[in-house]
Amino acid sequence: MTEHPFTYRLELPTDSVEIETLHAEAFGPGRFARAAFRLREGIPHLPELSFVALVDDTLVASVRLTPILIGERSALLLGPLAVKPDYKGRGAGKRLVRKSADAARGGGHSILLLVGDLPYYGPLGFEQLAPYAITLPAAVDPERVLVSGLAPGVLEGLGGMARPIRSVPSGAVSDLRDTR
Repeated sequence: MTEHPFTYRLELPTDSVEIETLHAEAFGPGRFARAAFRLREGIPHLPELSFVALVDDTLVASVRLTPILIGERSALLLGPLAVKPDYKGRGAGKRLVRKSADAARGGGHSILLLVGDLPYYGPLGFEQLAPYAITLPAAVDPERVLVSGLAPGVLEGLGGMARPIRSVPSGAVSDLRDTR
């Protein structure tokens, strides 16, 4: 893997057009039918836990966290994670996942959920959900549904339907913490 001089920072409101363009390029129009998109559809992500990677002043990668519920427990949906093709394989995506997980942990959050590939996300602390009996609001390959516990024991007893949290007042991120 060739390292690149990436700069990382929190997502800003002025990044939204570039991020949407990046998502369109990375995932195409089929992204709107995917289970993860359906889960976060119409729900604002949390910019205070979402990051971008830049090269010079050019946005080349992005990751977002969105509040959800799994059963009655709060969690965060990680994604989309998108990296411009010319910058894939250089560490930006994995670094963004680590930064967002660290920020979530630092903010008192304890569970991350995503739909992705275990060989990529496993080394970043994610595991398959099979023992956790989580369902999503759209069809998805169950082997691609991954969770990460940001504190010991938080995945025990986790189960139920993953669904969006419909309203999160601005600045209320601390109210979403799972206190179990």
